[in-house]
Amino acid sequence: MNKTQLENLISQMVESNDRDPTNLPSASTIPGFMRANWEGLPLPIYIKTVEQSPVAISITDKKAKILYVNDAFTQVTGYSAAEILGENESKLSDKSTPKQVYYDLWHTITRKRVWKGQVVNRRKQGERYLAELTIAPMLDENGRISHYIGMHKDISRQHLAEQRFNNQKLLIESVINTTPVAMVVLNREQQIILDNDMYKMLISDLDHVRPVDFFLETLSRDLGDLWHDSQLFHNGFSNYEVRFEGNSVRQTRWFTCSGNWFSERDPGADHFFSQDTHDYLLLSISDITPLKQQQEKMHLQALQHLLSEEEHIRSIRETLLGAIHHIRQPINQIKAALQIMLQRRDAGNQALQDLLHQVLDMGEQTVTTLQKCVPEISESEASPVNLNQVLHEVMRLYKTRFLANGVVVDWQPNPLLHNILGTENKLHMMFKQLLDNAINAFNRSGTVDRYITIRTRMLQDWVEVTVCDTGPGIPVNLHNKVFEPFFTTETRTGMQSGMGLVMVKEIVEQHQGIIAIVVEQNQGCCFSIKFPAHTSVDLVNLHA
Repeated sequence: MNKTQLENLISQMVESNDRDPTNLPSASTIPGFMRANWEGLPLPIYIKTVEQSPVAISITDKKAKILYVNDAFTQVTGYSAAEILGENESKLSDKSTPKQVYYDLWHTITRKRVWKGQVVNRRKQGERYLAELTIAPMLDENGRISHYIGMHKDISRQHLAEQRFNNQKLLIESVINTTPVAMVVLNREQQIILDNDMYKMLISDLDHVRPVDFFLETLSRDLGDLWHDSQLFHNGFSNYEVRFEGNSVRQTRWFTCSGNWFSERDPGADHFFSQDTHDYLLLSISDITPLKQQQEKMHLQALQHLLSEEEHIRSIRETLLGAIHHIRQPINQIKAALQIMLQRRDAGNQALQDLLHQVLDMGEQTVTTLQKCVPEISESEASPVNLNQVLHEVMRLYKTRFLANGVVVDWQPNPLLHNILGTENKLHMMFKQLLDNAINAFNRSGTVDRYITIRTRMLQDWVEVTVCDTGPGIPVNLHNKVFEPFFTTETRTGMQSGMGLVMVKEIVEQHQGIIAIVVEQNQGCCFSIKFPAHTSVDLVNLHA
């Protein structure tokens, strides 16, 4: 097809459009450069548009014999117009394109529809290239197909770049999914952009729909300003230890978290010149539970030894303080008798008064001697303490005793528990005494159903621990008296206090806490202990 024939063809198209626009293909079935309104443009403009188009254009008859090609067609295929005109379009095919593609092509265009797709072509020099091809049927004034117009461009480089990108993406995803570390990428709105298989496993392991929420909340709470600075200055953080508290069904887990903030340029057209960026957080979560369990095993052995020594010392203290308490009773009675004699001015009993004075002096000396023998308990420095961990360690130490006494423990921790400022050895001993109190009450009363429920939760700026048992309980009128030294209710409820609950209250008060017996408890005894959260209190003295 020469220039004159092309002019005639386009002229026919214009005239056909003037007569009945519906006889022409719709805007989507003709080339983009020909979709403008036909009216008002001189015919030479259309000719130049086709000839100078950067897209390879060819026009064929109904049997795909090439009638016209533009310059871009020659540049892409290597065939000049003289070499290709009269040839069939199949001359360009590399023959590696599946037959099904060509079947779909002809099945589409013969039904007056546009076909778009990719085929592998071969240039005149024999080089293969990937062509993105669009073929549209051209209709005559009777609505029958008269010609086909084809447009194609070489997308080999684009395809190569996309394929390399996809391959690299698959490689990265493979590396990420095979790494033993859970990884997740989040945007500023904390939406998950990318995660790996190890992260998905955490969903079932931690029974959490979005495990990342737990880690983000814990990190932001514990790191405080450091967390804010890491977002603001893209500083990042590494190997921060996070504990996920288990319960009666699921074991406690430990993780180390590392995070790195990075920016990505917005690819949208609206931001082409502004070069706006989006910030993302790459959070990696490594499970260190086996290591921590080994460390915990060694720690529990040391803790068991420490608590045994401290319990031995406290036993001696309790024995001596009990002896002092019993000695002071007759001493107080002697003082009262001497006071009565003095008030009555009973001179006839001077010998008795002298004897009582001697006994009183000997009693005071004995008390002083015993007080000097009371051993001191070594103190440790106050530090942030996680009560979940303290309770977990105490329950691990008591595991054998629970089994031996038929006690079932229902452990209901709040995994997002704030720290308190305290001394671990005192807190260990305090909870140990509460558990001893419950088990002893079970044994003295002969309780059959032996359950202990331990809960932790946040109450605004307070951390609360409740220890409830199904034992005989304590009458309401005795709730305050059980914290008095050597007070006993053994004959009434099968429960004896001794110095255990006194020590519990003393440790609670040293931590500026509050202890109370919950009166709403229908059965058994329930202690509620509240400590100020570390973020809201500055404890000045834990050694009183």
